[in-house]
Amino acid sequence: MRVTQNLDFRRLRAAQGVSQIGSQIGILALPLAALQVLHASAFEVSVLTAAQVVPFLLIGLPAGVWVDRLPRRPILIISDLMRAVLLLTVPLAYALDLLTLGQLYVVAFGQGVATVFFDVAYQSYLPDVVEPDQLTDGNAQLELARSASQLIGPSAGGWLISVLKAPVALCADALSFLFSAFMVSRIPRDREKPVARGGTRASWSVLRKEIGEGLAFVRRHRLLAPVAGVGALLNFSYGMVAAIFTTYAVRELGFSAAKLGTLMAIGALGVVLGAFVARGLSQRLGTGPSIVLGALLNGVGPLCSPAAPASATEVVITCGLFLQSFGVVLFNVNQVSLRQSITPRPLMGRMTATIRFVMWGTLPVGSLCSGALASGFGLHRALWMSAAVGALAFLGVLFSDVRTAGTRNSPLTPVTTGTAAAGVPSMVDAPVES
Repeated sequence: MRVTQNLDFRRLRAAQGVSQIGSQIGILALPLAALQVLHASAFEVSVLTAAQVVPFLLIGLPAGVWVDRLPRRPILIISDLMRAVLLLTVPLAYALDLLTLGQLYVVAFGQGVATVFFDVAYQSYLPDVVEPDQLTDGNAQLELARSASQLIGPSAGGWLISVLKAPVALCADALSFLFSAFMVSRIPRDREKPVARGGTRASWSVLRKEIGEGLAFVRRHRLLAPVAGVGALLNFSYGMVAAIFTTYAVRELGFSAAKLGTLMAIGALGVVLGAFVARGLSQRLGTGPSIVLGALLNGVGPLCSPAAPASATEVVITCGLFLQSFGVVLFNVNQVSLRQSITPRPLMGRMTATIRFVMWGTLPVGSLCSGALASGFGLHRALWMSAAVGALAFLGVLFSDVRTAGTRNSPLTPVTTGTAAAGVPSMVDAPVES
């Protein structure tokens, strides 16, 4: 049976697809609210970007333990509702003329906390919804749904921001999270496969022990460790670029919100292509080689933005976004499927949280670094340095066992029991989804 014949998977895909459309609007609206309404500096916008992802550093590892101890479906629903409520406070404060940069920081941080729990639970929940041999197809279908949203979201976001102003446009993002919560709530409670859990309460020593099990599992694994390291470096570079890209496009290049949204939407065609071909490439090349190729394209794409000549700025930047988004999908579909295939179910949440902690924990550091670089060297030079950081990241998986994983000579053996997924975002991707 194809994964698209699975009704509960279709509900999960619909929830993600619609919420991603809203998230694409939020990618533009939140920094533009700071830039246009509050006249924030480049460094202040970079701090706003960092606030969304710093929770992965602060609570990412404990979240994995809690997700392994609790049913995952309620975590997904509560996280969506929390994000919707937080976003709705922005247009309300704007309407009352009470919006401040401090509030945007609080909303960004609160969204990050909810996203930590959602993402860890979400990648741990997918193996409950689909069969083991459907994981790659399921992840590819989710990337395809996200790609469709990335064609609609940026251009719709640019138009909404132009018409309604950035704070008001965040209402669309909030509504998308409410829809996501509704669709997840329609998945039957008994869909989740039973896993022995230790209850909701745990002493600090038990919590530390279980966190240590997740860390040790990833650190000692010949495939997971290099994947996590490469993802961390790619995300460090992404955090640097994303923190100043909107500011650079608006203030240095003079792009309007509508133009920026349109370029990002066209660049997202790389996500569409990647989602369509990820499964076929994985079958032809193997999971490991696909991860290497994805990491290469993901790292090279951002170099096009600072390298774009004045005569063809829009074209070159769009091509860079296309290459990066294609690489992101190819990397994410295969590395997430790899992780889900080789991890025992009782460790799934902690593995996901550990990977998220390592990969996404570099995002706020990168955001703050590029903000400081922009203040000292200017936006264009800072963008060059930020993009260059990730260009060689692919070497970490090229010169490791990942290179041959999932090939004819080194097939993967799925693991469903044991005692003892995260990803890389793109410039047209929400920095808190994978």
